[in-house]
Amino acid sequence: MNNNNQKLIKRLKIIEGQVRGLQEMIEKGTYCIDIITQTSAVKQALSGVEDALMESHLGTCLVHQIQKGQTKKATEEILKVYGLKRK
Repeated sequence: MNNNNQKLIKRLKIIEGQVRGLQEMIEKGTYCIDIITQTSAVKQALSGVEDALMESHLGTCLVHQIQKGQTKKATEEILKVYGLKRK
């Protein structure tokens, strides 16, 4: 496993802990605004993981596809990622 993947796994484990914390907050009846603040933090953390994965993919996998002449496949993947990010 490369260093980048290790960093992503570490980030996901932190997010996992945050989600468990959200569950506990709801069980304890924590004030709604405090829960919403934490859900926002989880969304931002997931977005950071997503951005790192896309950057890696665009910088390696797509470059390799283009070098191999698979430009149609690379273009389709770029458009798919773009569409997913807009949602």
